[in-house]
Amino acid sequence: MLRKLIYGSLFLIFLVLPLVGSVWRVDLDPGNQATVPRTAFVHLFEWKWEDVAQECESFLGPKGFAAIQISPPNEHAVIAREGYPWWQRYQPVSYKIKSRSGDRAQFINMVERCRAAGVDIYADAVINHMSGELSGKGSAGSTFTKYHYPRLYESHNFHSCRRNIEDYGNHEQVTNCELSGLPDLKTGSSYVRHQIANYLIDLVNLGVAGFRIDAAKHIHTKDLGAILSLVQKSVTTQPYIMQEVIDPGTEAVRKSEYYNHGDVYEFEYGRLVGAKFLGLEGQTLSQLETLGEAWGLAPSDKAIVFIDNHDKQRGHGGGGNYLTYKNGKLYELANVFMLAHPYGYPDLMSSYTFSDSEQGPPADANGNTRSVYHNGEVSCFEEWQCEHRWQAIANMVSFRNYTSAAPVTHWWSNGANQIAFGREDKGFVIINRESDRLTHSFQTDMAPGTYCNVIEGELNVDGRSCTATGVNATVTVDRHRQVRVTVEGMRAIAIHRGAKVS
Repeated sequence: MLRKLIYGSLFLIFLVLPLVGSVWRVDLDPGNQATVPRTAFVHLFEWKWEDVAQECESFLGPKGFAAIQISPPNEHAVIAREGYPWWQRYQPVSYKIKSRSGDRAQFINMVERCRAAGVDIYADAVINHMSGELSGKGSAGSTFTKYHYPRLYESHNFHSCRRNIEDYGNHEQVTNCELSGLPDLKTGSSYVRHQIANYLIDLVNLGVAGFRIDAAKHIHTKDLGAILSLVQKSVTTQPYIMQEVIDPGTEAVRKSEYYNHGDVYEFEYGRLVGAKFLGLEGQTLSQLETLGEAWGLAPSDKAIVFIDNHDKQRGHGGGGNYLTYKNGKLYELANVFMLAHPYGYPDLMSSYTFSDSEQGPPADANGNTRSVYHNGEVSCFEEWQCEHRWQAIANMVSFRNYTSAAPVTHWWSNGANQIAFGREDKGFVIINRESDRLTHSFQTDMAPGTYCNVIEGELNVDGRSCTATGVNATVTVDRHRQVRVTVEGMRAIAIHRGAKVS
């Protein structure tokens, strides 16, 4: 599939490529006239549609992000008695496009503006179940009771196993019984399949480029395949599919069952990488040299990787120690590693501050979500964490884009928590997880010259200088393609071919 979009005087080419399982959006790099793929996306958790649109235009587009995963856009239960928790978005009432993020018109406006800025929209599709509330009213005003959702589903449209999943070693229970009391849709039914497919088709026709299939693990792979087939036969632009399959390797449902439909979230990645950065039970960064499929992870071209997500931040969705924004510098360095290393399709988390695991987004007393933008200015790092705007994380997106598919080269470690590696002649990164400074000469494949250290800043528009000043603002590669640097404790250095000073 190839399509072109004119954005000002810039032509953006969209290519569907198998590498890293993503839809690559390719920009023309005016610096070297090479194509630069966009290879990382961000989850703007609970953002309003107007804010998402502004973020595409002011930050995500210019920074080279490929796409945004948004919160579920459909009508959901409004649960005032629980203080409007985050999980009410995962309690569908209907497939009307009206949520606490905005209505249908605002949604369409967001998709169009983001696409014009070069950023795709991936919608979180909650299609395994409906709201488990005994009764209530949805965000679009629809009234419902459990198993009865007017003009959409009645009792016979749900699986007969109306109890919670008790045995995750039982494939039938996992795919037919209820997840935390949520009515499980009878996805083997032709009627149910068509209702779900019509919802997804509507979103594709509105410009949505992909779907995160929530709770895909609880939809039998044959049923999900049949639903997606209905969608694929009805649209001209095929959506990118990401499936939430939490597979610790010990249960009946395996992530490999879903590879034929699209990519899967590799939940073990964040747990394993987090353990190395946390130093749990003697684990070190040096052990990351072999990270990949050899560790039991999904093939790289099928894996969506993350350091944390909205569930793991809160200790939900299975066990494991996951780093979050609350870990500060450690979290930053783990994201630097993820974006520097070629495995998988990176998903960055952008969340809000919370002290209670059930807490919803910043809102007024009536549950109306507060905007991230005020008078055109963004208000991050307080109520809204905006981890994707942390300087090191944001600038490493360009590193990821410029190094694209290049393999790891010149791996180095001190045998503990100081590591470095290259991506052929496209980039080089050094991470010092220790408190002691690191001074060393590193062999690279980089062309000789001066580069901006993108952890500290980036290349100015004129290409002749860097935005940062001071120690390690720039890094010099000598004629032997070596760099000699001193990296302070809990810091990193990253250079890439797109940040070379003219």
